Formats: sequence, structure tokens, C-alpha cells
Amino acid sequence: MAYRSFLLGLVCWASMAQAQSFRVLAFFTAKNDAAHISFVKEAHAFFLKQAAIKGFTYDTTSDWNRLRSEILKNYQVVVFLDTRPEESQQRQAFERYMKNGGAWMGFHFAAFALTPSAYAQNWPWYHEEFLGSGEYKGNTWRPTSAVLRVENQQHPATRHLPETFLSAPNEWYSWQKNLRQNPAIKVLLSIDSQSFPLGTGPKPHEIWQQGDYPVVWTNRNYRMLYVNMGHNDLDYSQQPSRELSFTFENATQNQLILDGLQWLGKQKRQLKSELKSPR
Repeated sequence: MAYRSFLLGLVCWASMAQAQSFRVLAFFTAKNDAAHISFVKEAHAFFLKQAAIKGFTYDTTSDWNRLRSEILKNYQVVVFLDTRPEESQQRQAFERYMKNGGAWMGFHFAAFALTPSAYAQNWPWYHEEFLGSGEYKGNTWRPTSAVLRVENQQHPATRHLPETFLSAPNEWYSWQKNLRQNPAIKVLLSIDSQSFPLGTGPKPHEIWQQGDYPVVWTNRNYRMLYVNMGHNDLDYSQQPSRELSFTFENATQNQLILDGLQWLGKQKRQLKSELKSPR
């Protein structure tokens, strides 16, 4: 009897573990920019290790043609590590996936659009409705740590974070659109005022003296999380460039990313009514 009870408990545990697991498909390009390539390599190692520990599946591909409905239906979370899709069919498949309750996490360059034509003509849904940020406006340089302020500690992605913490070095972006004026956008983290001046230049506009800069946010109409982090610091005077910092060496920041991924990876896709409810 005791042995049968043990077996029954083991089966129940396995069923619960399977129910709690989820599948992640991460897309990347990793070309040209050495700092983004460094981040992508680091991200792969980090997520593969965490997948083994926490029981989710992490698959990666640089083939953006896999951004198709028949493939996406098998994954609970899609991740854009460094870019976004360029082909119309790929974009349409991703948009359908998200509108049907899929989940997404995007890092740093995944939101980048340099000119109005790049976002307005090519993919207005992604940059204006989904991300809410519009085109890229500016950045700090060099990659620098910042004190980040957690604006909502009730969200599943931020509930284990302190009120403020020091990030890993990063190139920080600013955006054309004011995210706080968009009722669909919920800012989760922003740069705290004690970070200023932020950046070392040498160009004056690459050193932020003041201002409001959201760096992590979600859209109430979708299950998504954008994270500005994703650019390691490099010594470009050497060939090949020498890495000076690593994004995933910051434990507090890792907590944010993992909690966010766990939230996104809930196996049951949410109804539109839940997606639109306050978080």
C-alpha cells in the first residue's frame, strides 16, 4: 500500500511539473554589432541553464522563417533577443500569435526603429500599438550601470525586486512616444534620478542629465514584456573586441527576467478580458 501511494504521488508530481512547464522559442540575428552578439551568446547560456533548473524548454533559432503559425502554436513564449522580423509573412504570423493570446519577451534592439519610415511604413502595429514606443529617439554611451526604480512591485515580473537596484552596464534607449500617455502601457521600471548624469560620452547628447526614461514595460492588451537591457560593454580598441561586462551577471536583474518569463509562460493562454485588466 505504501509503495502504491508513493507511485501515485510520483505520478501526481510529474503531472503537476508537466502542467507548470512551458516552451520558449528565442529568435536572434547576431550579426554586425559585437555587443549584441556578445549578449545573444550570453543569453543562450543563461536561459539553457535556467531551463534545466526550472523545467521549461528553451529553443533558439536564427531562421526567422520559423516565425510561422504552425510552429508558434507549439510555444507559450516567443523571445526576440536582438532584432525583429523583416518579412511581411513573418510579421503577420507574429501579430496573429500575439492577438490570439501568445506571449513575448523582447530585449534592447528588438524595439529599435531609427526613422519614421522604418516603423510607420514597415510595421506600425509593432512599434506604435504593441510596443507603444514609436521610433528610437536617442541613447546613452558608453554602456553604463544605472539605478533603476521599480514602479509597480505588484506585477508578477517585479514582485521580488527591491524599490531600486543597480543594473548591469547597458546602452539605454529613449523613444519618440511618451509611454506614460498611453493607457495600454504599464511602466514597470524606469531610470531613477540618482543615476544622472548617465553615460560617459564623448558626445554631450549621449550623457543624460535628467528626464523620464522607462526601461521595462508591458502592454495591458497583450501578454508581453519589453526589457531595455541587452547590450554588453566592449573594448573596441582590441581585435577581437574584449568583453568588459555581462548582462546576466546581475542577480537582481536576472530575477526580473526570470520572473517575467515565468509569468509569460503560463500554459493556459489568457482571454482578452484578462489581458485588458489592470496588472
